[in-house]
Order: sequence, then structure tokens, then C-alpha cells
Amino acid sequence: MHRQSISELAQSLRDKKFSSVELTQHYLDRIKRIDPQLNSYVTVTEEIALAQAKIADERLASGDSNPLCGIPIAHKDIFCTEGVRTSCGSKMLDNFVPPYNATVVENYLDAGAVMLGKVNMDEFAMGSSNETSYYGPVKNPWDTRCVPGGSSGGSAASVAAMLAAGATATDTGGSIRQPASHCGLTGIKPTYGRASRYGMIAFASSLDQAGVLTRSAKDAAIMMNSLISFDQKDSTSVDVAKEDYLQNLETSVEGITIGVPKEYFGDGLKIETAALVQEAIDQYEKMGAKIKEISLPHSSLAVPAYYVIAPAECSANLSRFDGVRYGYRCENPKDLEDLYKRSRGEAFGEEVKRRILVGTYALSAGYFDAYYNKAQQVRRLIKQDFDEAFKDVDVIMGPTCTSPAFKFDSKGSDPVAMYLEDIYTIATNLAGLPGLSIPCGLVDNKPVGLQIIGPAFAEGKLLNIAHQFQLATDFHTLTAPDLD
Repeated sequence: MHRQSISELAQSLRDKKFSSVELTQHYLDRIKRIDPQLNSYVTVTEEIALAQAKIADERLASGDSNPLCGIPIAHKDIFCTEGVRTSCGSKMLDNFVPPYNATVVENYLDAGAVMLGKVNMDEFAMGSSNETSYYGPVKNPWDTRCVPGGSSGGSAASVAAMLAAGATATDTGGSIRQPASHCGLTGIKPTYGRASRYGMIAFASSLDQAGVLTRSAKDAAIMMNSLISFDQKDSTSVDVAKEDYLQNLETSVEGITIGVPKEYFGDGLKIETAALVQEAIDQYEKMGAKIKEISLPHSSLAVPAYYVIAPAECSANLSRFDGVRYGYRCENPKDLEDLYKRSRGEAFGEEVKRRILVGTYALSAGYFDAYYNKAQQVRRLIKQDFDEAFKDVDVIMGPTCTSPAFKFDSKGSDPVAMYLEDIYTIATNLAGLPGLSIPCGLVDNKPVGLQIIGPAFAEGKLLNIAHQFQLATDFHTLTAPDLD
């Protein structure tokens, strides 16, 4: 059962080959057996999952046509879930049980999807390897000596190991697309404001966006149909017409123009990765697409601009975790100042502390104009580069990451080397654009991802272009070695 896609599982449920309760129990049994090797789940909600599956079976029996009804999925542990611990991968929220659901979680409940549990992540979504989690690192199912990518490493590993049919995730600077690349999955980050951020614990408010990780573009389209909604509870939510992402998947790519930035194929990109990405672009040309070299001249400034803006916003957002209202509180504080200092010092991990300090410095008097304002000006230049490019091309393609998944502890002592892992993904977040990664081959038996970037609200186009590639190739059908 677990080898079937979401669309295949949906058909099997309707054909009564098995029930949602049977399917859910099958996934729960796999999680018990396999996840100790991966550490992808923080909380498994067995009782809730089986109760939801029973309700889904009743809905299916009454003719519910939603393709997610009865499908077991996992939620990144950054989304608030009523009555279920939401830790954000941090000691700070290890005891936090929200009294409400995030809108994203509510949307999937409305669709009839079954929540298997909450999956691991870098602490407060700060990391590119899932090594910063309070609950320990997540291992890559393709090679357990390697990272799965971050911060949505638990989401990626659970889907790649077939411990969930699909998973929600978030992307602040590449945290969906990078683990998608490292784990051989399809991962999509929508346009900023397209998915609700209500109930999604904030890291960097102008960059964070919810998305999904699945095994194919068609599965991603199914999950995106429930993910996307206008939400009055979220002031950054964009009120645009809802789209059926399954509707145009079969449209040919013949005649589309693909832009290939010359800056994405320079120093730092591994030769083997570049070759596979180029082969994928050549495949699109064989399918009738036109290829055009373009320039994104300010792309080299994306990483430094991001690592001023994101920490500044993180510094502001994480100031709420003070040991007073909820979350971790130190024992026997001497006074209020001691309560603040020790609660935050004891509960935040090293990477989170580093970013808070950088952000606080960038926002401080005397440095605000020199750093934060300057970074925002650079952000505008990066957005203008994309605007100019999309006057001549329909989408932009390039590598998702510089290389396949790297080994644990290989970059931990050098934060800058870790930050550069997101060199091809960060600009998309700064510009608020949709981005998608699909598998395009293997290097040393580890997946490599092709990144596709589109103009604002072009999620349907990206999914169509990805689906057409997956009809012509079989990279997305390759699975990690069986850990049974």
C-alpha cells in the first residue's frame, strides 16, 4: 500500500481495496518499525489518526470525492495542532500544546486527510540539514550517514521512507526545495501569501511560506488544492481566485521559454550535479521548450541579504518566548531579569541564539541603516532581476542545491558553509516567488534536484511543467533503499 501514490491510494480507497483505517494502521506499523532508524517523527498521533480514518471511511461511504479523504499525511511540527504538542523542534516549546489548529491543518482536516503525527525539523526552522533539532538529527533514507536537508527534514524523510503519503512543510530560504532535492521528492513553495501563515510558528514573517513535499508533481497538486486558501486571520494572506492545480497538468510544455541563469552554473556547483541539471533542461528542449540563457546579476547578494533580514525578523518574533506566558520556564528564577535570561539561555539552541544575536545587532541603533535597510534595498534589486527575466521567459530553471546530501557534522563547525547550502533557493523567498524542486537523477546513489521558479501565482504552471517532465522520465519513481 505504501508504494502507491496519493492519487493511486485515493482510487484504491474508492474501489474498496482497503479502508482508510487499514491504510492508516499500515503506515503506523511502518513508522513503529522503521522510524527509529530515521528519527523523522517527533510525535505519532496513533489514536487521533485511527479516529480520523474511521470518520474518513464514513465520508467515503457517503460518496466524498475529495482525493485526500482518508489519505495519511504528516504535519511539520511548526504547525499548531489542537491538543497535540507543537514543539517547533525546540526545548523552548517541548511542553507546548496549542488550543487551536493552524489554518493549514484545518484545511487538511476539512479535506478528510488523516494526521499520522508531527515530524521533526530544525529548531524554529533555522537550519539546512535538520541537525539543529532539540530531538536530534533526522537521517536521510537514501543514506543514513547523510542529512535529509532542512529545515523540513522530517517531512522529507517521512515521505521518502514512505512513512506518510505526503507531508506539509515550510520554506523560509529553501527549507522545502532543499530537502526535496536531497531526498528525491517533489517539493513546492507557493507564492508568498498564497498559503495561510495563521498558526504557523513564525521564524521570518516576510519570508516564511507553507508548502508540501510529495513523491510526484501530481501528488503535490492534490495536496496544494487543500493547502491554498485565503485566510482573514492572516494579514499577509492574498485574496486571489482559488485554482484547481490538477486541471492543467496534462498541458504540453511545447513553446514555453525556459530561462537558465548563467550565475547558477558558476563556482561552487559540483560538476556531476551541473551535468544532471543540464540533462534535465535538455530533456525539456526535446519536449518542445525553448531554452534561453538569462542573467540574474544580483543573485550573489541573496545569501548576505537574507542572513541580515531573516535573523532580524527572527529576533523580533522569538522575543515572545520569555518564560512568562508559555513554553519553557527556568527553575527558581531570582527575579524577572533572571527569568528572561535563564529561560531563553537554557531553552534555545546554538543556531537560534546565533541568529537572534545577529538580528538584534542588525536592528540596533546605529546599525539599522547600515545593515537592515541596506539588505532590504538589495532585496528590491533581486526582485527586479526576476521581474526583468520574466518579461522574456515563462519559468527559470537551475540546480536546487550545489551537491547531493552531505554527511552529518561535515559543515556544523562552519555556519557560513551551511548558509551557502541555500545559495540557489534564497532569492526566490526574498522575491516572494513560487519555487519547486523535482528529482532529476542520482550522484553516488543520492538524489539531485532540478529547481523551477515561476512568476507570482504561477504554481499551476510549475506543477504542469514538473508533471510533464515526470511523464517523460522516471526519476521521481526511484525510491530510497528499503529500511525494513
